[in-house]
Amino acid sequence: MHRNGLPRCKVVLNESTSHDEKHMPVHYVAASEDLRAGDVAFSVPNSLVVTLERVLGNETVAELLTTNKLSELACLALYLMYEKKQGKKSFWYPYIRELDRQRGRGQLAVESPLLWSEEELAYLTGSPTTAEVLERAEGIKREYNELDTVWFMAGSLFQQYPYDIPTEAFPFEIFKQAFVAVQSCVVHLQKVPLAQRFALVPLGPPLLAYRSNCKAMLSAVNGAVELVVDRACKAGEPIVVWCGPQPNSKLLINYGFVDDDNSYDRLVVEAALNTEDPQYQDKRLVVQRNGKLSVQVFHVYAGKEKEAVSDMLPYLRLGYVSDPSEMQSVLSSQGPVCPVSPCMERAVLDQLADYFNRRLAGYLTTLNEDESLLSDPNLNPRRRVATELVRLEKKILHACLQATTELIDELPDHTVSPCPAPYALLLK
Repeated sequence: MHRNGLPRCKVVLNESTSHDEKHMPVHYVAASEDLRAGDVAFSVPNSLVVTLERVLGNETVAELLTTNKLSELACLALYLMYEKKQGKKSFWYPYIRELDRQRGRGQLAVESPLLWSEEELAYLTGSPTTAEVLERAEGIKREYNELDTVWFMAGSLFQQYPYDIPTEAFPFEIFKQAFVAVQSCVVHLQKVPLAQRFALVPLGPPLLAYRSNCKAMLSAVNGAVELVVDRACKAGEPIVVWCGPQPNSKLLINYGFVDDDNSYDRLVVEAALNTEDPQYQDKRLVVQRNGKLSVQVFHVYAGKEKEAVSDMLPYLRLGYVSDPSEMQSVLSSQGPVCPVSPCMERAVLDQLADYFNRRLAGYLTTLNEDESLLSDPNLNPRRRVATELVRLEKKILHACLQATTELIDELPDHTVSPCPAPYALLLK
């Protein structure tokens, strides 16, 4: 990079040992000298940054592709795959060699679960992340099937490569590995043209450590991508950057790690009006009037579980309104007002408590068993990061259950039986 125009910078590449003896150590970017908040750690000129504008040349083509069936990540992965076939003749050879060395592994030296075996994915049993992984994998497969579109639409670019069209040149598994590697290191630049929005920046991720409580970001500045650190850093310490407002499930899928101190971590609770309810249309009007949907997603953020439970209650109470005159009263009111009776409130809270208990029962381990597993220094790294994820999810669910139980305890009369609800809302 220095030979090709990288100005003097304040970082070095250090090594972290790999958990697998067959794999090379993971590199990471560390401070080469003591840094203060506000210091520029490095500034990579655009000539050393890979963007769609560079890959496709014509920005119009770049925009066409990104609004069609192919993502920027697929285009960037395809470009690097063809460049890799060029071997040492490629200008990007040293960078591609470094990406190969990292193998899509992040700061915990763990690959995204997109590259895990079925047996390893079972570590995530009970977690909604499993479905996200499978959905993302299907998306990658769809993009692979569209790769030849790039070849035909941007033929001038690929004339320099004397190889077959993409799906004949590269098996799906190779493309999937390249896609995951690009996914783990792509940077989303702000305030730049569309064709420069996603960038591969040498010295950027996965060589940088991500942190949820950090504010340092890679930014496009005067023909370069630079990093200004947001905190003091001693020589030899890893440089950290903000990973954006992502829950831990996304951090694991995108970068192969989870963050124990992630204020953006959340779980989703989906509630839906019962379509078989004779008063479904009236209830739909009520929820729409209050800014909700007939199938409503509630985000439960770590540390804000009580607020989330309180937000769900008015919506869930609608499922227990069965009397047409009561429904008319709700329709004529100006807010999410249901006539709250002790038996209705008990039924709503019981439904919520049962829901949280069922979700907790879907995991293979308890919180205590997770803590025990994590105390083992020899635990397989993929098992470790999966256990960390499900442990944090269970902590959110336990906090929701506790908040619900506390509301039950606050009810004035515990002898009241929950009222029946033939058309209670559906939770998943």
